[in-house]
Amino acid sequence: MLSAFLSAFRTPDLRKKLLFTVGIIAVYRLGATLPSPGVSYGNVQKCLDTIQGGTGVLGLLDLFSGGALLQLSVFALGIMPYITASIILQLLTVVIPRLEQLRKEGQAGQAKITQYTRYLTLGLGILQSSAFVALARSGQLFNNQCDQYPIVPRGTGIPDWLTLTILVMTMTAGTGVVMWLGELITDRGVGNGMSVLIFTSIAARLPSEGWKIKTTKGWGMFLLVIALVLLVITAVTFIEQAQRRIPVQYAKRMIGRRMYGGTSTYIPLKVNQAGVIPVIFASSLLYLPTLALQFFDQNNPGKTQAWIQNHIVKASAPEHIAIYFLLIIFFTYFYVSITFNPTEVADNMKKYGGFVPGIRPGKPTAEYLDFILSRITLPGALYLGIVAVLPNFFFVWLDNQQFQNFPFGGTAVLIMVGVGLETVKQIESQLMQRNYEGFLR
Repeated sequence: MLSAFLSAFRTPDLRKKLLFTVGIIAVYRLGATLPSPGVSYGNVQKCLDTIQGGTGVLGLLDLFSGGALLQLSVFALGIMPYITASIILQLLTVVIPRLEQLRKEGQAGQAKITQYTRYLTLGLGILQSSAFVALARSGQLFNNQCDQYPIVPRGTGIPDWLTLTILVMTMTAGTGVVMWLGELITDRGVGNGMSVLIFTSIAARLPSEGWKIKTTKGWGMFLLVIALVLLVITAVTFIEQAQRRIPVQYAKRMIGRRMYGGTSTYIPLKVNQAGVIPVIFASSLLYLPTLALQFFDQNNPGKTQAWIQNHIVKASAPEHIAIYFLLIIFFTYFYVSITFNPTEVADNMKKYGGFVPGIRPGKPTAEYLDFILSRITLPGALYLGIVAVLPNFFFVWLDNQQFQNFPFGGTAVLIMVGVGLETVKQIESQLMQRNYEGFLR
């Protein structure tokens, strides 16, 4: 494998792509640490050092931004607005006929959908940056634990409205730049740009979080956690690669004087057909009780408020874990049902003379595909639920609220393993085109 990596750098065009990708990643990490105008960098660092416990969903978003969100840096929003916009448009494609028609038009239609995604990304960037700036001004960005260190100081001689406007414009512009950097990696680098950037953000947090475990729990616990992490990564890699291959045979057709068809292929149905989208949906839905608690009196909580806080919002509560697990299973079936249409696949096969051996074309093929998909979705949903709730058990086991957004499990591992596999496959395919050998011989 080491020789394969060396051969990748020996290939001139592939070396340029790898170096270009590394350069874009360096620019992205620079923007993630560069503070926005009007933000007190010193007070932000003091808040990060003094807060006790996690910051809930904001801490999870901070993990995906590589620690840039809580610092209100130029790239504070990271790639999340683009991901949210992509998911929204993907769901709207099923509802709005115009978008579904664009999706079927091929490359031209996809370019139009990409343009709509960019516009929606900027709109979401304005909304999210305004919300995070408002949270920073009110002190709720750090759960009101460091009111003595104002993130956006007042009385600097600049009107407050101008400071807030500049902050929102800077963070929104940062979102546009991140989106552009991701597209540059996709076009001129290696791998999917957006996936590589979010992979970089998560990987940037691993050393600090690992050292925090070593500092608070010692070398024994640190090595045990590393061993468990390697075990989880191995299991995730195995299941992410698992798929059910449906054989498809194409009949021979005579067109003019030439004969076409007669080939055999397969439809790959992955065990984890939905990816990490169900986990993101479930996390967003579970944030609603936390958001609702903000409208109640924090100093004098009632019985209902206290019960929600201790049983629904608290990540270590059995009720929270159970609801999270069931939501992931539900959203897995929901997302698979709207992204994979067995009837459409069966009609396309029938149009080009394809059929599953032993199954009649048309409706019987659609019913067969739906039967197979419903069976393999269950283990995929259970797998997603188990991996997603691992951080909850980790920080209960570590007995420290500082590890509430544990980066060695759940969504972080799913994203890192998935992006790593796809990037390695792309590099290996380019090596196979030139040297006829990839990473595995």
